[in-house]
Amino acid sequence: MTVHVTSAALSYGADEVLADVSAIIRPRDRIALVGRNGAGKTTLLRLLAGELAPDRGDISMPAGTRVALHDQRPPLAGTDTLGSYVGAGAAKAEELEAELRELETRMTEHPTEAVLRRYDAAQREFERAGGYAWRTRLEAVARGLGFSPADLDRPLRTFSGGELTRASLVRALAAEPDVLLLDEPTNHLDTDAIEWLEDHLAGLDAGVVFVSHDRWFLESVATGVLEIDRGRGRYEKGSYSTWRRIKAERVAAQAGAFERQQEELAHLQRFVDRFRYGTKARQAQSKLKAMARIERVERPTEQRSLRFDFPPPARSGRIVAEAERLIVEVAGRTLIADAGFAVERGQRVALIGPNGSGKTTLFNLVTGAMGADQGEVWLDGTRIDRMKPWERGHLGLARTFQTTRLFTSMTVLENLVAPLPDAKWSTMLKPSVAGHEADRARELLAFVGMEKFAGQPAGALSYGQQKLVELAQVLMLEPRLVLLDEPAGGVNPSLVGRIVEIVRDLNRQGVTFLVVEHNIPMVLELCDPVVVFSRGRAIAEGAPQTIREDPVVLDAYLGDEWRPPGVTGEAAAPDQPQGVR
Repeated sequence: MTVHVTSAALSYGADEVLADVSAIIRPRDRIALVGRNGAGKTTLLRLLAGELAPDRGDISMPAGTRVALHDQRPPLAGTDTLGSYVGAGAAKAEELEAELRELETRMTEHPTEAVLRRYDAAQREFERAGGYAWRTRLEAVARGLGFSPADLDRPLRTFSGGELTRASLVRALAAEPDVLLLDEPTNHLDTDAIEWLEDHLAGLDAGVVFVSHDRWFLESVATGVLEIDRGRGRYEKGSYSTWRRIKAERVAAQAGAFERQQEELAHLQRFVDRFRYGTKARQAQSKLKAMARIERVERPTEQRSLRFDFPPPARSGRIVAEAERLIVEVAGRTLIADAGFAVERGQRVALIGPNGSGKTTLFNLVTGAMGADQGEVWLDGTRIDRMKPWERGHLGLARTFQTTRLFTSMTVLENLVAPLPDAKWSTMLKPSVAGHEADRARELLAFVGMEKFAGQPAGALSYGQQKLVELAQVLMLEPRLVLLDEPAGGVNPSLVGRIVEIVRDLNRQGVTFLVVEHNIPMVLELCDPVVVFSRGRAIAEGAPQTIREDPVVLDAYLGDEWRPPGVTGEAAAPDQPQGVR
């Protein structure tokens, strides 16, 4: 099944997202969509899925082509079980199987030519949809992405946000589509699940179009790259690293051509300015017309690099946050099992571990969003359950989320002003965008590269853009302790480096960080110490290099690709690891 995209264009009001994108998607193609946050990558996926229609151009595919989309919108955490949700991806196979049983009964009782023809057609459709092994494949996909057979019977409301996003991915893969569309498929996946996904995609006959900011995943999977830049698409066949090399050469050549043309235009303009009204006026007019006919070379797109001076945060005590003997159970499932921790002022602490190991639950405990069944959490010497929400804000506690929580109907600038600790509810509903706070908000938006979107509704931004706005929103609070929940998820690799710079700048001024992140290279570069969670408890803590060489951690989480030479994985997890209470 080949899909043709011809000069597709789409606008949201006056904002032209896609201007001219063309591509051909063939079976077994693995096309990576790349471009800046907000370039239109997710929009193109939704066009291919049929959720949106292009304003101009055409997207064509043969009748009966099965398309499955996994995006960054997790399913609602309702009463449906995980099995019924992910099984809906294979609903077509289930329907065809039931139809074949009915047709077999009819052929036994009253065989007709029409029934035989329909049986033959249904049999071919059923084989295309996965055949009688569809249930086995569904369970294998769920298992590969970290779900156990028992999980399939659990209600969706008992799963974390990251697990629900993984469930969406299982559903898309289980559909056995002809065209598979994946938007940030590695978000909320641990190392083992990413490896499994890479192997699974390599064996599919479907054409795959995907968006990812994981460079290792891009290099492993992509057989071609479709770049979207200023609304236009450019396709390069080959690996992600091949595309990076070709683009670097193209940008360098374009920069040289741009500079040479600017010099030529400046030379012509000087001639025109000098002789326009003199004896050479006719020649000057001729030069002026020649300038108008020259096709302009566009200036190459450049990444911005801005500085921002952060006000020094109020000094906290030596222990910024700590907890003792935490136990949390939800629906009979233990999320946190006798965990304790202490975060000292000025540290950059990372929490890593498989999905569902209790990392985000720990964040919710620290912020007071949920309470523990047993144990206590202290923030700067005060028990969190004895504090009002605004008191936590005044103590300098701020966090980001896996899924951004902006007011989508408010403008980007209003989102930065509204959640300040001193804001009254009436201000929250219609925040002031004037005065010192608005100026500071604009400076922070410029710092994260989002100032041009200040007046736009937050709901019109891409996921990556919303993550940057949320980061600026957190910085508006002038925090002492920042909890970052997967800050690199859905963000361009170049901007991941910018986030690392921001964290280091703040940390040098006394801000403490607690980070949950599946981007292990980012964690090993940025954080010290690193705490590894597994099954609701901390199993190891230490410096990044120590963690990288710990056989317990290698077995529980990181996997063989992080195992240094000569380090084996044959070790049993200690009952009480050093450094973790």
